[in-house]
Amino acid sequence: MISIGIVCYPGVGGSGVVAAELAIGLAERGHDVHLIASAMPTRAIRSPDLSFHQVDVPDYPLFEHAPYTLALASKIAEVSRQQRLDLVHVHYAVPHATSAYLARQLLGASAPRLVTSLHGTDVTWIGADPSYREVTCFAVATSDGVTAPSASLRDQARSRLGLPERVPIEVIPNFVDTDRFSPAPERDRGRLASLFPRSTGDGPVLFHASTFRAVKRVGDLIEVLARVRRELPARLIAVGDGPERAAAERRAEELGVADHVRFLGKRADFVEQLRHADAFVLTSQMESFGVAALEALSAGVPVFGYRVGGLPEVISDGVGRLVPPFEVDALARAVVEVVGAPDVHDRMARAAREHVVAHFRREPAIARYETYFRRILESR
Repeated sequence: MISIGIVCYPGVGGSGVVAAELAIGLAERGHDVHLIASAMPTRAIRSPDLSFHQVDVPDYPLFEHAPYTLALASKIAEVSRQQRLDLVHVHYAVPHATSAYLARQLLGASAPRLVTSLHGTDVTWIGADPSYREVTCFAVATSDGVTAPSASLRDQARSRLGLPERVPIEVIPNFVDTDRFSPAPERDRGRLASLFPRSTGDGPVLFHASTFRAVKRVGDLIEVLARVRRELPARLIAVGDGPERAAAERRAEELGVADHVRFLGKRADFVEQLRHADAFVLTSQMESFGVAALEALSAGVPVFGYRVGGLPEVISDGVGRLVPPFEVDALARAVVEVVGAPDVHDRMARAAREHVVAHFRREPAIARYETYFRRILESR
C-alpha cells in the first residue's frame, strides 16, 4: 500500500476530472489516498474510500489576491506529516508544483516524493507566461517524476517551459470510466427535446462540454451550429461555465440560433444527455488531450474538432473528424457529412466506443500510474 496525497483543482476541467478519477481508482486498489483541494472535487464525492483535506485561504485586507500558493504549501506539509505520505501527486503545475516544492523544503528529510502531472494550459498558456515561466519550470524540474497525457504536451513542455532534457517526462494517456460513459441501448434524440421548447423538428443534436475559457473558442462553436443549420435542423447542448459563456450567448442571439442552443451550466453528471447526442464538437485553440472528447467517444458519440495539440493522438478519421485549426466552414462540413448520413454516423459511433475500450479504459491506466509511482519510490 502506498500513502498518496493528490492535489488538484476541484472544478470540472480535465485536470480535476483525471485527478479525482485517479484518486478513486487508487483507493479502490487499496491505497491510502488523501485528496487536497480548495473544495471536494465533484467526481470524488461518490467514493467513500477517500480522505479529503480542504485548503482554506485566509481573506486578509492587506492582500489584493489571496495567497493560495502558500496556504496550499502549508496544507501539503501538514497532511504529509500527519498521514506520513509516501508520495504527493500534483495535477496542473501552476501553482501546485511550486506549493509542493515549498512543502518539501519545510519537511526536509521526511518529505514525500513528488510527481507533477502536466495537463495542457499549465504548459501552453499560463505556465509559459513570463510572469510564471521561470518558477514553474524550476518547480517541475525539481519533481521526482513528471507526466504528460500526450507526446504533444511532452514536447511542448520542453520547448515552452524550457525543461532540460535531463528531466524525463512519462507519457501516460488520460482515461475514462467506460462503464459510466457508455452508449445508450438505443440513441433517442426525443429524450432531449424538452431542452429545446422553442426549437421545432427532430434534427441532430450537437454536444459540447468545457470550461468556457478563451482557449476553448466557444464563439466558433456557435458559428459551427449556424452553418450546420443551413443544411440540417441541428441543435446544441453546451455543458460548463466560464468567462466566455456570456459572449457565446450573445453570439447565438446575433446569428439567430439562440432558440436552438441550451446552456446547461456546470454539471458533473451529463452522461445521460451526452449518450443521446449525435456529435461532440470541440473548438479549442489548444488541447493537450481532450478528456471531454474521450468521454464522448466512450459514449459512442463521434468527435469533431480542430487538429491541434494532442487531439490527433486520440481522434482518428474512423471515430470522428479533425480539420485544420480555426476553419469553421470545414468543421461544419465535417459534421454535416457524418450526421447527415445515418449509416456513416452509426459506423463511426460504434468505432468510437471500440477505440476507447481498446486504448483508454480506466483500470489499465490506473495500474500504469501505480507502477510508475512504485518506480519513483524505489528510485529513492
